[in-house]
Amino acid sequence: MDDIPMEPGAQSPRPPAEPDTSHVGQRIRRLRQERGISLSELARRAGVGKATLSGLENGTRNPTLETLWAVTAQLGVPLAAAVGTGPVVRGTAVQGVLLQVFEEEAATFELYRLVVPAGSAQTSPAHHEGVTEHLTVFSGVLRAGPADAPLLAGPGEHISWRSDVPHTYTALGDQDVHAGLLIRYPRR
Repeated sequence: MDDIPMEPGAQSPRPPAEPDTSHVGQRIRRLRQERGISLSELARRAGVGKATLSGLENGTRNPTLETLWAVTAQLGVPLAAAVGTGPVVRGTAVQGVLLQVFEEEAATFELYRLVVPAGSAQTSPAHHEGVTEHLTVFSGVLRAGPADAPLLAGPGEHISWRSDVPHTYTALGDQDVHAGLLIRYPRR
């Protein structure tokens, strides 16, 4: 990705901004309230601390990707409902940029550009029922998929799995993994 030649006189692209946590928190609060779920109940269902969720809703905490996925899964919405498009979202190991959200009658799709630094690993919580992930590796070697049966993909390879179970991403070797990830959220 970094080896793409630029036209003469072109400026280097600026890294995407971090998500504005106050907007993320406001969206989470609105979604929670629309569903009639208390802060305590959502925290319990998502497996996050009540103080963490309160800080997220108030914009005083920077959410991790794992926290956002756990919360949005319990709300039954795609991640984009909480973060919008464009910001970098970070997990323990995975850094993702939400590039586009596609809406269809039967599903919502989110397209991400992912980077998983060499040697790092992350376990993500289950999404809501029926969610699938489709990942194409551009560089590096990645082990990803259900925590109990991860799959392996190298440059140019594609893997898919149901992500309504805990799932992992592990960059193998000494090269960062660059990949595209499409997440499909079926409509409830």
